[in-house]
Parts: sequence; C-alpha cells; structure tokens
Amino acid sequence: MTTYPKTSRLMNRGTDFLGCDYAILCGAMSWVSERNLVSAISNAGGFGVIACGAMTPELLDTEITETKKLTGKPFGVNLITMHPQLFELIEVCKKHEVTHIVLAGGIPPKGSVEAIKGESGDDAKVICFAPTLALAKKLLRSGADALVIEGMEAGGHIGPVSTSVLAQEILPELAADHLVFVAGGIGKGQAIAGYLEMGAAGVQLGTRFACATESIAHPDFKKAFFRASARDAIASVQVDPRLPVIPVRALKNKGTEAFTAKQIEVAGSLDREEVAMAEAQLQIEHYWAGALRRAVIDGDVEGGSLMAGQSVGMVKQEEPVADIIQTLMAESEEALTRR
Repeated sequence: MTTYPKTSRLMNRGTDFLGCDYAILCGAMSWVSERNLVSAISNAGGFGVIACGAMTPELLDTEITETKKLTGKPFGVNLITMHPQLFELIEVCKKHEVTHIVLAGGIPPKGSVEAIKGESGDDAKVICFAPTLALAKKLLRSGADALVIEGMEAGGHIGPVSTSVLAQEILPELAADHLVFVAGGIGKGQAIAGYLEMGAAGVQLGTRFACATESIAHPDFKKAFFRASARDAIASVQVDPRLPVIPVRALKNKGTEAFTAKQIEVAGSLDREEVAMAEAQLQIEHYWAGALRRAVIDGDVEGGSLMAGQSVGMVKQEEPVADIIQTLMAESEEALTRR
C-alpha cells in the first residue's frame, strides 16, 4: 500500500475523527451519493456520505441497510435541515448506529443536534456547514463536532463567498482548536495540500467523484461533465427577492432556464397567497430533486439539472474511486514534498 506521510500527518486529526485512512469526504450529491459510490469511497479509504435529500425515512432505512452490505468501513449520512421528517430520519440513523451525520441546508432546528448526539452526548458526531465565521462559531457553541466550509465554486446549493476567501477567514480563527473541512472547487491534490497547510482537517469533494466508475449516474450525464469547462458551471439567478432561493451551480442547459420560469410560477403563488413561504421554498427544493433525477438517472442532459462545481473542467474520464483518491493523495504529497 502506498503511503503519503506528509499528507497523512496533516490529515491526522481528520482521519481520527472520521475513522478512515484519508480525510477526504464525498460531498452528498442527491441520486449520485448512494450505496454504490458511498461504499466504494469508504472501501478506498475515504469517507462516503449518503445523500438523503428528499428520501422518506423508509427509503433512507433501505439505503443505509444496502450500504452496510457493501462496506464495513465508516460512512455518514447527509440530512437536509428543512426536511419535514428530519427527526424521523435522525431516528433511522440512530437505529443503524451511523457514526456521523452531516446537517446541510441551513441552521439546524432546535433539538436536532441533541437528538443526534443522544443522552450520552456521543451517539453520533455532527458535522455542519458554515458559510460565515460568525455562524461557524455559533454552530460550534451549539454542539457541532466539525464544520465544512464550502465556497461558491461548489456544485449544487452554494453560498456567496469563494472557498479561498472562506479558508482565509475561518481557518486561522478556528482550525487550531476545531475540526474544519474545506470544500468547493477542489479537483487536484495540490489544492488539498494548500488547505491542509492552512490548518484544515481534511477536504470534501463532490464533482470529482460524480463520474467515477462506481457512480450510477447515466453515461450521458457523465459525458456532459467530460465535455464541460469551468465556465460552463453557472449559478442560478434569484428572480424574486421575497423568495430567498439558495443559488444552485449546474451546467447551463434548458433546465437552468426552466428553473427561472419555476421561480416566477412559485412567486405568483405567493402573490396570490396560495402557499406559505415555507411551502414555496419546499416547492423549489422538490423542483431541483426532480430535475436532478432526470439528469442523473434518466440521462436527460437538456431538461434535467446537471449540478456541477467549477472543478468540472478537471473531470476528463471515468475512473475507479480508488484511483481518484490515490491520485489526489499522490498530488498532495508531491506538492508538500516540493515545498
């Protein structure tokens, strides 16, 4: 087995926390981060994360069960904080003794962190997304065991600040005493080395794994990634300021144009008081879930949503997960050795 002493030393806190060989998490990509990809990443020494997305508790129960059949290594589950059955989903994770739960999509609702940790306080570890330094500190005070800071270069739902700026703001303040993973736009091991040197405990990548051999994504979905450049992955535009829609980064196609029309439709429903704000936002989330499924599963690369980060330009071919991880680690090691 190839060793990467310099990179592993800098990842040590992250690997101890996650229980894996390499502190490389897979971003939770709905329809993509399922049993096959998640187990492959964990088996290759990284840390796979199931994307629960809009799953029902029953579906999540099945997905965790099937993932456990494919790997005996640790893996996590990503839960969306606005999911109407969040606490039931937490109970499913507890039943399966999932070791790490990632909370995404906003500030965790009251009682959710406590529910994950249990009465003992250590049933499972909680990882939260922090788009600002102030929120990062608040989440840590509220019980988060680790943070992911994700820049706007990432695919899917994004914040307004770049990864490099977030890293400069947050890592010097928090990384010495807390576990912080960096995400967004990472496609090469050289970038991993840089963030580790700044104090990151590890990194998270999504786009780089989306087209892995073990990914169930449709061949046409993968081909769209291979053809794309960084500038093709664009962020969606918010149409109505009363409908605060979190921007989504995806490859430009008819689906991105259709989302603008969907926002206008939902905003009209708000005007007519046909839906409450929470329901309106849920409609937007359901739109994305459906559009993403059409692209990933059905191969509708024109009308579906091709969520991708700006690192998509570095994805040129289908590769086994183990090869991707070894390449990233070798690149990081080479960069650290050169320094």
